[in-house]
Amino acid sequence: MRRRRVSPIVLTGQVDLPPSPKHRQADWARELWGQPGVEAGDVEQLPLAHARMRWPGFRGSVTAVSDWLAVQGLPDVVGPATSHGDLALMACCGARYHHDGSQYGAKVFCNLFVSDTPELVVHFPAIGKRIALLRGTVMVFDTCQPHGVVFKDRAGFDAADFATRPDCVAAFLTWELPVDTLAVSRALQIGWYPDDHVVEPPMEEGLMRYGALAQVCPQTGAWR
Repeated sequence: MRRRRVSPIVLTGQVDLPPSPKHRQADWARELWGQPGVEAGDVEQLPLAHARMRWPGFRGSVTAVSDWLAVQGLPDVVGPATSHGDLALMACCGARYHHDGSQYGAKVFCNLFVSDTPELVVHFPAIGKRIALLRGTVMVFDTCQPHGVVFKDRAGFDAADFATRPDCVAAFLTWELPVDTLAVSRALQIGWYPDDHVVEPPMEEGLMRYGALAQVCPQTGAWR
């Protein structure tokens, strides 16, 4: 296991996606809330196979992301041949602030938002970046970079904001890209610590800050 730095870079753009059928947003909301114990702020996986059968634009969406990534210097990292296994369909009604370094420290995420929820933003508090979740928004970011999904006029996450908006569900396709792929680490300018920098190698994946496992406040995204 190796140690690396966390990238402050978020690659973001817009690809042209056809409007989803009107029932699609309702399907995503029903599938999200139909899972036991789901609350506002949870990010949950939806059944991709079922969605693909009723989603004529699926293959075109994957192609659009692949073409956009190639322009960013990331050719051939997603596409029809890689659309199984490392691809998932996710949804959330807001998202508490978190980082994914404990589970996905060796990856970066590529997310394509297929719903149209312009009232929501992905907020990266540590770098001060807010990205509106329009249909076709695509972003690539370090899994260790804290982030949350909040209303665009809010400074942080509050479940009460979503109590009257259970239909405000952001759905997105997500790919896991290996951080040790040269094109990926180069695009996000991720540096690796030399082997002799670490006296005692880490025993498990995790995000460290000042020598301790790093956590963020789920409401504000601040380090704690």
